[in-house]
Amino acid sequence: MTRSGLFDRKNLLFAACCMVALLMFFGPLKELTKFSIHSHFYSHIWLVPLVSLYFFFTDRKRIFSDVSPSPNPSHKGRGMLDDYDWKAGMPVILAGVALFLIGGNVQGRLSQNDYTALMTSAAVVFLNGSFLLCYGYQAFKRALFPLLFLVFMIPIPAFVMRKIIDLLLIGSGASTEMLFKLTGTPYIREGLTFHLPGISIEVADVCSGIRSSLALFITMVIAAHMFLKTNWKKLVLLLAIYPITVFKNGVRIITISLLAVHIDERFLTDGFIHKSGGFIFFIPSLIILGLILWALRRSEAHPDGTRRDVRSKA
Repeated sequence: MTRSGLFDRKNLLFAACCMVALLMFFGPLKELTKFSIHSHFYSHIWLVPLVSLYFFFTDRKRIFSDVSPSPNPSHKGRGMLDDYDWKAGMPVILAGVALFLIGGNVQGRLSQNDYTALMTSAAVVFLNGSFLLCYGYQAFKRALFPLLFLVFMIPIPAFVMRKIIDLLLIGSGASTEMLFKLTGTPYIREGLTFHLPGISIEVADVCSGIRSSLALFITMVIAAHMFLKTNWKKLVLLLAIYPITVFKNGVRIITISLLAVHIDERFLTDGFIHKSGGFIFFIPSLIILGLILWALRRSEAHPDGTRRDVRSKA
């Protein structure tokens, strides 16, 4: 069998696994579609597989460069089934099936968000296992980014989302207090509530910047993969998102507060900055992260302008 025939056979098996996954998860994926339409947090969900497909396509030669050839018919005791990585792939596939069965049993006890998260996790695990089974560990390792990027299709479980929002609120409250001090604005703070002359404001969940944080995180994950080679520098870029986000939140809160104190209290409820101004403050955050990315990328270059290739030759 020729090498192209091998790829055809493996591709057909992987396509069959994808069809099985579609049949298994059709209901949950349908709910995921509805969920993404009605949720402010997850409108990006169906862009995720398109991004994964893009990276698969652009990196396909490297991903499949070490896929093992078909078995030689003269080798006794070795058949068609030996050409697949059963030991690595099948446990992952079974884990996906197990999550699917668990989800079906606990559906009534979970919120729609958490049930969708569990079933989408099952689908992602099943697809990862199918790829590992069909193409082997080396191809799986090379395709790790587009495969793991599918995780962003999974809605964040409610208890995890609560922890993230609380962390953003703590940082936003500290940032707001610092900016009030810098501007000389008199205030009394009680938790996440600030009492200003004539008005009181609360740093509520809507002030957490969770939507922009998710957008920045996904964008920077893609940017780090495309432009950075060193893992610790990728981590630095991603960690920078938190302080930039909470500072951005503080700037937005103090801007609205000062406009309400000195111009019109309606800025707290009806103003454009309060209702739809998040995008205005999102752009500077993106620019700052872009500058950090640029600096990290430059640090990976040799003095002659070329970049050091620090990726392992797997």
